[in-house]
Amino acid sequence: MSTTIRPADKGDTVALAALIEEIERFYGSTEFQPFEERQAQVEEALFGSPPLASALVVEDEAGDLVGLAAYSFLWPAAGSTHSLFLKELYVRDTLRRQGIGAQLMAELRNIATARPGCSRMEWMTDRDNPNAQAFYRLLGFEQDNGKIVYRVNAGAATE
Repeated sequence: MSTTIRPADKGDTVALAALIEEIERFYGSTEFQPFEERQAQVEEALFGSPPLASALVVEDEAGDLVGLAAYSFLWPAAGSTHSLFLKELYVRDTLRRQGIGAQLMAELRNIATARPGCSRMEWMTDRDNPNAQAFYRLLGFEQDNGKIVYRVNAGAATE
């Protein structure tokens, strides 16, 4: 099957909202926000002023979105440079192991390299996702054991 990787555009909002629910199902979620709310959040995040993130999408021959790479630029990275931070990499089950994920990673690397002042690309994966870890190792990337990730929900009480 032939696919195309391209930057997301505003016309992708509905399909991206559906794909995000698919991603949530993949990670085991069983409760989902209302579709219209998710759609509005996708539009605001990717096409608001200013946008919070960017995304590459994978489009199949039929024009359906079957994958995405969502990313943002973070500052500071090394010194006063910035980094491309990959938040989500997803390719639909039926298209995995066909090189699409590797193509997305290569395109992200090209974006990072082309952006003046971008010194690196960073991402995370779950400790209990051996398939993702194997995928990144296959591409020649090594795990960085130097960071511990903390997460708190916005508005959560602190003690």
